[in-house]
Amino acid sequence: MEQIAPLALADTTWDNVGILVENPKPNAYSRVMLTIDLTPAHLQECIEKQIGVIVSYHPPIFASMKRLTLKNPKQEIVLRTVAEGMSIFSPHTSLDAARGGMNDWLASIVDSQSDRVFPIIPTAGTEVSAGSTGMGRVVELRNPISFKELVERVKIGLGIPTVRVSAPGGQERLVRRVAVCVGSGTSVFKSLKSGAVDVLLSGEMGHHDVLAAADNNQSVILTEHTNTERGFLRAVLKGALQEKLGEDVAIEVSTRDADPLVVW
Repeated sequence: MEQIAPLALADTTWDNVGILVENPKPNAYSRVMLTIDLTPAHLQECIEKQIGVIVSYHPPIFASMKRLTLKNPKQEIVLRTVAEGMSIFSPHTSLDAARGGMNDWLASIVDSQSDRVFPIIPTAGTEVSAGSTGMGRVVELRNPISFKELVERVKIGLGIPTVRVSAPGGQERLVRRVAVCVGSGTSVFKSLKSGAVDVLLSGEMGHHDVLAAADNNQSVILTEHTNTERGFLRAVLKGALQEKLGEDVAIEVSTRDADPLVVW
């Protein structure tokens, strides 16, 4: 994972990345599970599938823990992980920022042919250039498309039936530049210069941030938080890890991991 998404790229001012649980008595299973979140239900899947290492994109250990008991679901995950001989690794924002990582994958859904994809917040000590690392991406489309067409492209690319949109320019407005940020884009999008993009694409944004975007004549596409992330595991990360680890290690993608929100 360090070769795919170096931990130095993570925003460790708040994030918790890397090895979160290193088992002192690891089990003998050569199987890795990829998941966006790690809940007790997801952990049970790992136990049933005889997993040795869990790569959980979101860190299951985030806030400090003063005790470990079975009454608390987060603490239970740690206890059961150790008891079953498994370890946990979380890449989170290092995978967001990496070249070929989550944000680049989301940008490719917007325009797979564009060679002008730039980080919104470049990695410290680097310059803004096409293909460089950092948080979020701005995609300059090779050929402008309508907002309606972009929405359909996003739904197909993410494999979801619906999105939420704010369309101050209408369905047919031409889109030339799109800012993307996996997960929650609010804080990253604040680094954009006024008028820099036509559309903001993310999993979620705050109500007042959507209003502010509309005031700036920027359209918004929101997919729900993890829908911008989950497809990357199967489309990119599984193959990348398999190449690094070789055929002696089996890579699984969780079948129980899903966005917690559904539309009725």
